[in-house]
Amino acid sequence: MAVNLQKEHGMRKLLIILLCLSTLGSFAQSKKGAASGGAAIQNNDLLKVNEEIPALIPQQREGKFGFVNQQGKLIIKAEYSNVGFFTEDCNLLNSPNTKVRKFGISKYASVRKEGVDFRIDMTGKRVYQFKDADLAKCPFEFKKQKFHSYVKNGYYGIIEDTTFKNAEDFRSYKIYPQYLYLHIMEGDDLDNPMIIASYNNRFGVIDINNNVVVPFEYSDIKRNYSWKLARLFEVTKDGRNYYYIDARNKGY
Repeated sequence: MAVNLQKEHGMRKLLIILLCLSTLGSFAQSKKGAASGGAAIQNNDLLKVNEEIPALIPQQREGKFGFVNQQGKLIIKAEYSNVGFFTEDCNLLNSPNTKVRKFGISKYASVRKEGVDFRIDMTGKRVYQFKDADLAKCPFEFKKQKFHSYVKNGYYGIIEDTTFKNAEDFRSYKIYPQYLYLHIMEGDDLDNPMIIASYNNRFGVIDINNNVVVPFEYSDIKRNYSWKLARLFEVTKDGRNYYYIDARNKGY
């Protein structure tokens, strides 16, 4: 009986020691992450509901920018005056400094804080500070647009350069002029561009077949590279507060 009690006591001591070691290991890992400037990210924080858009999306809060995930959870705190998407940086990818080229891949995003530019990882850790000597020139690649806007009687439509012949023939138009404004967004699919449109003094997005992609409920949609880089549109309803939406009109 005494032997059994000694064994049981020994097992309890061993269990307590193992638990303490486990706790110390977790604490040390947590301290390491905090010291490096990164946040602790749960396994499901970067899960994608929509595979077409990034796992982390820029969002402005109280005048500063951070990043939220697709569920709207703040992952990287809003502390930057400007941020970009987690996307490639060709200036770094082609850097004469081979040691920093790795920071040009899409695992990192460019951010600015107090006038200084950095690349951060998906935990928010600042892994690289930009230096002019490290930056290469990006190769210029020009892609001629297949479609263009065309104004007739004060209204905008869309034409295809290779087939447009007669401005008086409605069959010459891809989209007959009917909008107050049209802008073809930059994108990789020249056959199926997204088009910012204004109708009844509100903005939305249409496709090349005049189907409504984003309803006409916004006071403005920015003409930038957000669709090309991230399959997102930067919109506002009040003319002041901009945020991103996807092609399903879900806001982030």
